[in-house]
Amino acid sequence: MEQNPPNIGIKIYVAGHRGMVGSAIVRNLKAKGYANIVTQTRSELDLTNQSAVQAFFQAERPDHVYLAAAKVGGIHANNIYRGQFLYENLMIEANIIHAAWESKVDKLLFLGSSCIYPKMAPQPLTEESLLTGPLEPTNEPYAIAKIAGIKLCETYRDQYGANFISAMPTNLYGPGDNYDLETSHVLPALIRKIHTAKVTGAASVPLWGTGSPKREFLHVDDLAQACVHLMHDYDGTEWVNVGTGTDLSIKELAEMICSIVGYEGALNWDTSKPDGTPRKLMNVSKINALGWKAKIGLREGIERVYRDVKDTFG
Repeated sequence: MEQNPPNIGIKIYVAGHRGMVGSAIVRNLKAKGYANIVTQTRSELDLTNQSAVQAFFQAERPDHVYLAAAKVGGIHANNIYRGQFLYENLMIEANIIHAAWESKVDKLLFLGSSCIYPKMAPQPLTEESLLTGPLEPTNEPYAIAKIAGIKLCETYRDQYGANFISAMPTNLYGPGDNYDLETSHVLPALIRKIHTAKVTGAASVPLWGTGSPKREFLHVDDLAQACVHLMHDYDGTEWVNVGTGTDLSIKELAEMICSIVGYEGALNWDTSKPDGTPRKLMNVSKINALGWKAKIGLREGIERVYRDVKDTFG
């Protein structure tokens, strides 16, 4: 265990604690010795209900808030459930950020996404690229909601002096990921599809797009460590990118997963399906300068994940 950080007895609320990111943050905090962690399930607290969120904050009065709750999904889900993604994410973040300010929370960390940046922004993506061009159309509603969350934190800091910060993680994977092929992101979807092809003896795996887009992937336990690090050591006004600083093509990712799973069939790319953004690589020089770097290599991380989930697939 690491040396205990300061303020070990503070009350911490992790919104979205059952999700992949929230559960990783809870694991990280507990490993550091934090015991006063407040959580609420969706059935206990509807984060889209403003009065319920306000009542919760007034009753609990947490010192720190990690805002990891969100309506999330992959390219298909983002494109189909556009109104739902925009509405739910706007309501969740607005309710929590406003209630945190009203109840005088000492510090809040809002979790955004790399999709906030313009589709054709220069690579690697720097924090300064925000709002410099059009967004990727397929996930525009989600991106707009996340940009609104950043701006809420920024403006509450400007107007009220609230110590609200934002972190923008790249594509995530790890324990607690979603493997539903209708709503999952690319990495867990590839694991599920390729594993299924192996166990059924399929000669090929149908995959979306050309395989040429490049993506960066961060293990969620690395993100959790970054979040706790920022909460302890960063009080700046600007949001901070969180990633590995390296990427690979979806084709290379699929081939890596085939190697890990032990599948030797063909990859059948359906080029009639959308590719999404051509490349999304984060410039992580800012957070690296703050003393954090990703530690879990991609192959190592996928091997861990596959070992944990392969027996759970039907």
